[in-house]
Amino acid sequence: MTKQKRVLTIQDISCVGRCSLTVALPILSAAGLETAILPTAVLSTHTGGFEGYTYRDLTGDITPITAHWKSLGLDFSAIYTGYLGSFEQLELVSAIFDELKAPGGAILIDPVMGDNGTLYGGFTPEFAKGMAKLCSKADVIVPNLTEASFMLGVPYVGEKYDETYVEGLLKSLLELGCKNAVLTGISFEPNRLGIAAYDGSDVSYYFTNRIDGYYHGTGDIYASAFLAYYERTGDLLEAAAKAADFTLSCIEKKLETEGEARYGVPFELCLGKLI
Repeated sequence: MTKQKRVLTIQDISCVGRCSLTVALPILSAAGLETAILPTAVLSTHTGGFEGYTYRDLTGDITPITAHWKSLGLDFSAIYTGYLGSFEQLELVSAIFDELKAPGGAILIDPVMGDNGTLYGGFTPEFAKGMAKLCSKADVIVPNLTEASFMLGVPYVGEKYDETYVEGLLKSLLELGCKNAVLTGISFEPNRLGIAAYDGSDVSYYFTNRIDGYYHGTGDIYASAFLAYYERTGDLLEAAAKAADFTLSCIEKKLETEGEARYGVPFELCLGKLI
C-alpha cells in the first residue's frame, strides 16, 4: 500500500494576490502531496502594488500549533519555508526543522527578502545574516541573486556577471551549510532566463525564454513547483528545470488572460500539468 507524503509549508497568507500560501497549497496539493500549512501572518493583499492592506502577525500562534502537532506524533517528509518576517520567526522555524522533520526528510528554504539589488521593506542586512544561519539547515535553498548577495555579505553585481561569478556564488552558498543551492533569475543572454543548480559536485544550468515584465508571486510558484517535483523525483536539476518550465507556462497564460498584473499570474489554469 502506497503511503502519501505529507509536507509542511511555513509562510504568510496574502488573501488576495496569488502568492505565498495561496500559491503553495494548491500547487503542492495538485502534485498529490498532503499539504499542511503554518501561517506566519495574514494580509488582506500582498504588499506589492496595493495600499491600505491589513496585516496580522501570527508569530504567537506558531508554538501552540506545533505543540499540538507534536502531541499527535506528526512529522513531515518535507518542510518548505517562504516569507519569514522576523528574527523570532527564524528561531521558531529552526526549532520546527529539528522537531517535525521526518527521518530522511527534506528542508527547502526560499529566503524571500528582496529582488533587483534591494531588500524588501522591513528587512535589514542583519536579518539576511539570520536567514543565512537558518539556511545552514536546508537540503535545498532557492535564492535569487539579490538574496544570495545579502546572505553572503557581498555586493550585488546587477546583470554584469558570468559563469565564473555564478559558480563562485553557489559554492559560497553551500559554505553556509546547506546541501544544495538553486540560484534563480540567472541570465547570460537578453532573451533567456533560468537557474543554476549546485549539488556540491557539479553546477548545472537550465534556461527558458524570458518574458519581459514583473510578475508578482512567480518566485513562490517556482519554489512550490520545485518542491512538488523534488518530492517526486529527488533529482535536483530535474526539479529545478521542470519548476522553471511550469513557472514560464503560468506567465504565458497571464499573457492570454485579462486582469491587472498586481493580482499575480493565473497558475490555476496550469495545475493540470502537475496533476
